[in-house]
Amino acid sequence: MLRVIIVACFFTTSYGFYVPGVAPQDFFKDNVVEIKAVKLTSVKAQLPYDYYSLPFCRPESINYKVENLGEVLRGDRIVNTDYKVFMAQNSSCRALCKPRTFKDEETQLVHKRIRQAYSVHLLTDNLPCSTKIISKDKEVQYEHGYRLGYVSDDKVFLHNHLKLVLKYHSEAPAGPAAEENFRVVGFEVEPMSIAFDDLKFTEDNCKLENNSPRPMEIPKSGEVKVHFTYEVVWESSDVRWASRWDTYLGMGDVQIHWFSIINSVVVIFFLAGILTMIIVRTLRRDIAKYNKMDEEDETLEETGWKLVHGDVFRPPPRPKLLVALIGSGIQLFCVTFIVIVFAMLGMLSPASRGALMTAGIFLFMFMGLIAGYYSARLYKTMKGIQWKKAALLTAMLYPSLTFGTCFILNFFILGKHSSGAVPFSTMIALLFMWMGISFPLVFIGYFFGSRKQPYEHPVRTNQIPRQVPDQMWYLSPYVATLMAGILPFGAMFIELFFIFNAIWENQFYYLFGFLFLVFIILIVSCSQISIVMVYFQLCGEDYHWWWRSFIVSGGSAFYVFIYSIFYFVTKLEITEFIPTLLYFGYTALMVLSFWLLTGTIGFYAAYFFVRKIYAAIKID
Repeated sequence: MLRVIIVACFFTTSYGFYVPGVAPQDFFKDNVVEIKAVKLTSVKAQLPYDYYSLPFCRPESINYKVENLGEVLRGDRIVNTDYKVFMAQNSSCRALCKPRTFKDEETQLVHKRIRQAYSVHLLTDNLPCSTKIISKDKEVQYEHGYRLGYVSDDKVFLHNHLKLVLKYHSEAPAGPAAEENFRVVGFEVEPMSIAFDDLKFTEDNCKLENNSPRPMEIPKSGEVKVHFTYEVVWESSDVRWASRWDTYLGMGDVQIHWFSIINSVVVIFFLAGILTMIIVRTLRRDIAKYNKMDEEDETLEETGWKLVHGDVFRPPPRPKLLVALIGSGIQLFCVTFIVIVFAMLGMLSPASRGALMTAGIFLFMFMGLIAGYYSARLYKTMKGIQWKKAALLTAMLYPSLTFGTCFILNFFILGKHSSGAVPFSTMIALLFMWMGISFPLVFIGYFFGSRKQPYEHPVRTNQIPRQVPDQMWYLSPYVATLMAGILPFGAMFIELFFIFNAIWENQFYYLFGFLFLVFIILIVSCSQISIVMVYFQLCGEDYHWWWRSFIVSGGSAFYVFIYSIFYFVTKLEITEFIPTLLYFGYTALMVLSFWLLTGTIGFYAAYFFVRKIYAAIKID
């Protein structure tokens, strides 16, 4: 198994992979190559905007691409532009349109967007543009999109001239009469700021009045005249079409990533091995001692975890709520596992725009069947009789919290006229998907699950519950939760950094092989820590382990929330209220989802463990 995971990690990060489901497009010389705009984004503002929300040159007919669900939710609004680009045909400086005169409100808006460090994202042949940046130590890095402008000496300047550097890979003609075909394998943008008076035009062509043009300053207000110009440079490249995403996927320091992951793997498995060895040896000694006591003298008083055998499987309080949370956790577990596996195989790569989010949403809807089935069996095991109310709570609780939060946050985004606002029609479609797919499937799962036999328990439950003695301080729910959360969080906090970068800093996340490995480690660590905590709890003669196992194993969610605050303070430059609200609103949903996921893993590990140890001792 470990060999398979390591090989998958290698292939996921190796160069030259082919993305399933994305076919190359061939061009012939002088064919039209469309340049499209995606959106405007900013790390500071965290609100995407439509390309034409700013006064750029507009074509005669504006056509928006039909987008999938994931693209709509990401705020992508792919639209045509007026750039005229032909395959393998260079173009000198040209005017994109007639000179534009910004009105006062347009000037203020452009000035504000540049100060907010907005970037423009263009697209050609499904390949996003990037800007080459050379660091002080001569290292070449690439930034997604190009900066709308820059601020120098508290003055704001607009990038109004673009040098489009496109790279192609050509294949040799198959026959003497065949025409050479080309494929786009690179798209870089070199933005410049050129003052209005420093450009001289002859028809559509332009040239600089001098070799050191002044930049195009945008004042805080007032009317401003602006020329939008561009030039096109084609370069031949040895990079093949299947490897053209390497520029975008190689932006991080992979060596540091490898070292961090390996370090986490070694530490977690070492600690897990120690815990397993200790718990197994202790349990064997306990079981041998209890069985020997039964054989030698039945009058000896029972001690430790055997003492609560008549209460350990007593149904917990609020069983409907518990099975509803565990059902949502099962849904999230199935979705996470399937999405990571398919992404690791390259089927949900960044080249398939919006595919990851679309797949996750549809899978969550259909996994309602599995969630309903296992929740129903668990509810029946807890001697629950109101399975319809339990099914309703399972189908409604987590989805309604998520949908309600996103619905409220969407109003704030709408108020900012951002393209990140989900259209009302899409919200209605999502609501119908939930009520028409997930909701019925949960009830169907409950219907079949409630007709199955409940899980068998190795011991009977007494009619009168035992009194729980006072517990040691370290067994209190709060202390136990904080202690238990450290190990799983340590397994994945490095990967959490890269995931946060992908979400909040507009980076591509592609190391799904690593993520799969981390997910396996997370499962192992949550299971281990839940078993250990439940064992200590039972040794303290406290049999209320049902809820405790779920809450304690989800303790790492608390550290994820603390880390999100640390990330917000140290990495992001958000200063406005609405972006801050969006950050903590969506982060709260992530923390809730992570708590349900890890809590469910820990609960089932503890449940299996408790059944196993009580089946191993002799009880009259």
